[in-house]
Amino acid sequence: MQKDAKAPIIVGCMRLADMTAQEMNAYIAQAVEMDVKFFDHADIYGGGRSEQVFGEALQLGGIDREDLFIQSKCAIRKEGMGFYDQSKEYILESVDGILKRMQIDYLDSLLLHRPDALVEPEEVAEAFELLHQQGKVRHFGVSNHKPSQIALLQKYVKQPIIYNQMQFSIAVSNMIANGMEVNMETPGAVDYDGSVLDYCRLHDITIQAWSPFQMPSWQGCFIGSEKYPQLNEKLTELAKKYGVAETTIAAAWILRHPAHIQVIAGTSKIAHLKEIVDATGIQLSRQEWYELYLSAGHPLP
Repeated sequence: MQKDAKAPIIVGCMRLADMTAQEMNAYIAQAVEMDVKFFDHADIYGGGRSEQVFGEALQLGGIDREDLFIQSKCAIRKEGMGFYDQSKEYILESVDGILKRMQIDYLDSLLLHRPDALVEPEEVAEAFELLHQQGKVRHFGVSNHKPSQIALLQKYVKQPIIYNQMQFSIAVSNMIANGMEVNMETPGAVDYDGSVLDYCRLHDITIQAWSPFQMPSWQGCFIGSEKYPQLNEKLTELAKKYGVAETTIAAAWILRHPAHIQVIAGTSKIAHLKEIVDATGIQLSRQEWYELYLSAGHPLP
């Protein structure tokens, strides 16, 4: 497996669609200078515009495609009221479109973006095998899938599923809570995802954390929010101790987990990206990790 496949920080490209090719080129170059070479796309980001501008940026030169780990996702369709599509035909069509927009020959990784209730895993297997044989995709994964859905796919798919993108932050951490509040009647005891964290660790699947600074129900970022006063007090305390930003501490909390979860940094600001990258140099103590978790309102049974 490529060395950057397990990189701790991933650049999420959802918010980069409005950049010019020149701005994107500079952004990629600055990220690479910080040793961040993993870029996460999806065919729906900006209606395909994020991938298109990324491809135009690569054509401007100064960036070696072979130095980058490029990932994209497919399966969400916007026609009509919207639906999911993991059919063989659509997966193959999507990958061809992704490669064309980014003007590259292959993806380092392809993820199925959301579970498709009508999935026929045999078709997914056929699509993955063809893409792998043709050299169009090197690695495969999923996004927002629970263990049984991954197991169903893996029963038929020859290639190992190595990634699962899940929403995860200090505030949105049911993956942790349901394993902590075992045999309790508290809200965190509800297992919404089939113990996906344990499953992924057991099967060598890396979790990629999207929206790593979000509050529940899309209420915005918890950093600086009056809705999380105790959490922000603890973030500020630790930020001062380590001489970094609060964002850095929040990212370090995710990286501290022994599952080696990757943090998807969905920002268009290089300064913000650097704050997140700085988290790779912070090793929170076990006590500090738990203090952050508890300050977000989670109980300690």
